[in-house]
Order: sequence, then structure tokens, then C-alpha cells
Amino acid sequence: MKIQDTQTNVLINNTAKKLKEIKEITKPEWANFVKTSRARERPPANSDWWYARAASILRKTYLLGPIGVNKLKVKYGGKKNRGHKPEKFFKGSGKIIRTILQQLEAAKLIEQTEKGAHKGRILTAKGKSLLDKK
Repeated sequence: MKIQDTQTNVLINNTAKKLKEIKEITKPEWANFVKTSRARERPPANSDWWYARAASILRKTYLLGPIGVNKLKVKYGGKKNRGHKPEKFFKGSGKIIRTILQQLEAAKLIEQTEKGAHKGRILTAKGKSLLDKK
């Protein structure tokens, strides 16, 4: 069964549980207090949001790779509620994305590469097998 055949939320939740067991991927101390974007009003309510975001980034890398931090910032951004003014789009937090990408690289799930004119991170065979297993 391929990654496109499964439901996204089930895949991300199952992958997050597997990532929690990997010692290279750890939630930093500051992650309890930080917002995930300028568009958000509060930090995430789920205590395991770090692993869910890591699983989501792993999935996005699989589907869109090679992909970099800037494109992921756009993917994880959102519209900010500015009161009576019109909503405006803001990018997601680059620090969170960079840290997760570095942790995934340390766990050998993704690697940096250049594919023609595109440069970014792609999944390794170990990362692909992690996502393909249910």
C-alpha cells in the first residue's frame, strides 16, 4: 500500500508514534511555549505536537521533495485574524521547521540533495520504509 492510498491523519498519527521512539528526535524545552506561526494566537494544545509536525514534514518531503525550509514555511503558514481588518497570510516558524529537519537528518530519514536546478531535502530509503509501513 502506498502513501497516497492512506488517510493523511492516520498516517501522520502512526508515524508520530514511531518517531517518538527514535532517540535523535526530541522535543526541545522551548517548544512548550512557542507559537507555530505569527498567524497563531496560542501555542499548540497537544503536548505531542512536535512529533506530529515531524511526521507531517516527513510526509511533505516524500510528496514534494526536494523541498527546503522556505517552501515548508509557506505550507505551515496561515491567515491571521486581525480584528476588523482583512485577514493576511503569514508564514510558519522557520526555527521549528529547521530544527525538525536537522533532527530528521541526524536520524538518517532525510538527506540534502540537488536535483537539477532544485536543491533541498529528500527522503532516504530508511525514511521511505518508515512511511510505507502501517
